[in-house]
Amino acid sequence: MQASHLKSLKDKHDQLERKIHAERTRPSHSDVTIERLKKEKLKVKELIARMENAPPDEARSGT
Repeated sequence: MQASHLKSLKDKHDQLERKIHAERTRPSHSDVTIERLKKEKLKVKELIARMENAPPDEARSGT
C-alpha cells in the first residue's frame, strides 16, 4: 500500500511540474496560479520525503 501511495504522490508531483511549465509558457500566464501550483507541489514533495524517510511502522500508520 505504501509503495502505491508513494508512486501516486510522485505522479502528482510530476503532474504539478508539467502544469507549472504549461502555465509559465502561456502568453498571459498567471503568477498567482503559478505560486499556488508551486505551493501544492512543495507540499507533495514534503509528503514524499516524509514517507521515504519514515520507519516502516510509522509509514504504514500514516503519521
